[in-house]
This record gives sequence, structure tokens and C-alpha cells, in this order.
Amino acid sequence: MGTKTVDEAANEATEVKSDAETVDVTKTDEAVTAQEADDQTENAEAAAEDEDDLTEEEYAAELAKLQLEHPEEGPSGVGQGAAAVVSAALGFISLSGGWIGTVAAARETLVGQLHTASTASVATQIKEVYGDAWHTTALWAGIFALVGALVGVAALVRPAFGTPGKPQATWIKSVAWAGVALGVVGLLLAVLKYTDVLLSLPSAT
Repeated sequence: MGTKTVDEAANEATEVKSDAETVDVTKTDEAVTAQEADDQTENAEAAAEDEDDLTEEEYAAELAKLQLEHPEEGPSGVGQGAAAVVSAALGFISLSGGWIGTVAAARETLVGQLHTASTASVATQIKEVYGDAWHTTALWAGIFALVGALVGVAALVRPAFGTPGKPQATWIKSVAWAGVALGVVGLLLAVLKYTDVLLSLPSAT
């Protein structure tokens, strides 16, 4: 009673040994996992340090490489926006008058005074001194209006040509259409003034 045979004792010893080996293997796996986590952390820290150590030239080269790999789609629209603003400005000048038109009208007045004799009729003096200057002002206003309208149209139709890109910004369309409208109105008024339909010269009688 209480006495174990040799076979039973051997079996128990084998089971105890197997349990011990299982415990050792489990501990070894946990140690390996912890070591791998430490290695990954060290690698990430080393990569971060390498990025911090990049010189300005290397950083610029990497940035240029990224821009080449991921280029922007379509034009930026800067030129179209500038053209729209120029169109609106030219249209406004055609309506309000400009420095060039004022100087040209003053010059034409001076020329008329120099080439008109004091004995000339009143109608001739009005035409030479004031009429030509008035027509010169209308002519320059028409030139500004025409150029402004053409620039506005060019800004509007530009996206239809070239490489397709991003849609044209709403503000560019609005400003371009404003330039076209001002140019058309300015051109119409210039033609009416030049042909004496609008604000004609006073009669000498």
C-alpha cells in the first residue's frame, strides 16, 4: 500500500519533465516577442533620427521627387484670373476715360489752335479746336473697350484649349464677364460719341 511500481514512477517523472519543458518554451516565446518589439521600436527611432539628420539639399531633392511623382492636375488658373482682372480694368477705363485719352485730347486741342487762323469762321474753330479733341477721346475709349472685351473673351474660352484641368474658378468667370460687358458698353458709347450721335458738337449758328 502506497508503494509505486517502477513504471508508474517513470511515467510521473516523464510528465513532470514535459510540463517543465512546456513552461520553458512558453517563457522563451514571450521573451522572443518582447525582443522583436524592442527591435521594431529601435528601428523606428533610428529612421526618425535619419529623417531629422537630412540636410536642406537632401530635403529639397526629396520634395522635388515627390512633386514629380504626384504632379498637380491642370493649370493653376493664375493667368486666367489676371486676364479677367485686366479685362475689367480696361472696360472701366473706357467708360471713365484714361490718362492717355486725356493727353491725346489736349494735344489735339493745341494742334487745332495752332493751325486755325484767328479769322476762321466759328464753325471751323469749333471743329478744329474742340471737335477733333472730342473725337480723339472717343477713339481712345473705343480702343480700351475693344481690348478689354477681347481679353475677357480670351479668359473665358481659355479652358477649352490646351490640356484639360481643373474647372475654371467662379470668380474668374464673373470678373471676365464683367470685363466683357464693360468693354461692349464702352465700345458702343465710343462709337456713338465719335459719330456725333451722342453729345454732338454745338452748332455755330
